[in-house]
Amino acid sequence: MIALPPLRTIGLWVALVAASAAIAYGLTVARFPAALLLGPMIAAIAFGVGGSGLGVPRPGFLAAQAMIGCLVAHAVTGQIAQTLLEDGPLIVAVVLVTVAVSGVVGWTLTRLRILPGTTAAWGSSPGGASAMVAMAEDFGADPRLVAFMQYVRVAAVVFSASLAARFLMEAAPVGTAAGAGDASDPGSVAATLLVAVVGALVALWLKVPAGAQIGPMVLGSILHATGVLRMSLPVPLLELAYACIGWYVGLRFTRETLRLTVTALPGILTATFAVITLCAGWAVLLTLLLPIDLLTAILATSPGGLDSVAIIAVGSQADVSFVLAVQTLRLFVVLLTGPLLAKWISRTVPEGVDR
Repeated sequence: MIALPPLRTIGLWVALVAASAAIAYGLTVARFPAALLLGPMIAAIAFGVGGSGLGVPRPGFLAAQAMIGCLVAHAVTGQIAQTLLEDGPLIVAVVLVTVAVSGVVGWTLTRLRILPGTTAAWGSSPGGASAMVAMAEDFGADPRLVAFMQYVRVAAVVFSASLAARFLMEAAPVGTAAGAGDASDPGSVAATLLVAVVGALVALWLKVPAGAQIGPMVLGSILHATGVLRMSLPVPLLELAYACIGWYVGLRFTRETLRLTVTALPGILTATFAVITLCAGWAVLLTLLLPIDLLTAILATSPGGLDSVAIIAVGSQADVSFVLAVQTLRLFVVLLTGPLLAKWISRTVPEGVDR
């Protein structure tokens, strides 16, 4: 027999769902994009800090990422390849500047001894939150502090990107999640779910970063762009995926992490908003170099996470192809350069700083 969760846990989940729905409804009325991501995340932060002890099971989070990958595949089609070919050098420049900005912030915090050792380098890394936390401990950083920094960054990016989208969009966003294709065709829905499963499993087996999302996104884009398959997902399934990602991020904020990081909180917030502000400044400059709007530039240069930015981009008037091209490339660059950057910063740390 399958053991049922305690009544307290069930009650807390019911309360979390209700609070998430209420906040999401308020954000929808206020015309915020990605309200179904933002609302659950805000509610989850409150429940996590309140000591609820709740957490989204890893399989649930991976399934939600796979659904977002399919949604992006429907929106991007084949234009992402054309975008990469036409604006390849500038896209690489956008990625490198974003990574460099984060490196400078991490180096500064370490030199000023605001944060210990290489923790600042790993925590300031603009993307791949789960991978950064996993690798940080192997390189001598405090994984708890790195995790807190990473998820503060993700939350801050979601809030700031949602605000930017809210005030830069010309028309009001849709009140619910945008469905991918015609969900009335059971065959298309079944085929799309198969793409989600196969794409995620293969990418995870190959150990692709953020494979649960990137696998279905790449496979679905190829099939959809070539006309082999019409990607189709029902809105309720996408809404659940949005909520799962919001809960996953929000519930990472707990009383224990707050106690462990209270003295470092000013430094963490400084690092987070410094990276976001500098990336926003680069976005403004980017609009002068490329024929793209400010919202697209802000979402493209925002320092992660990939799934959250994808949700906001699809739900707004941004150029999804350009945003996802930059964000996907940045994720791989960050995961490749993160260990090298952390090692370099560790060599510059003066003796006496706690490593």
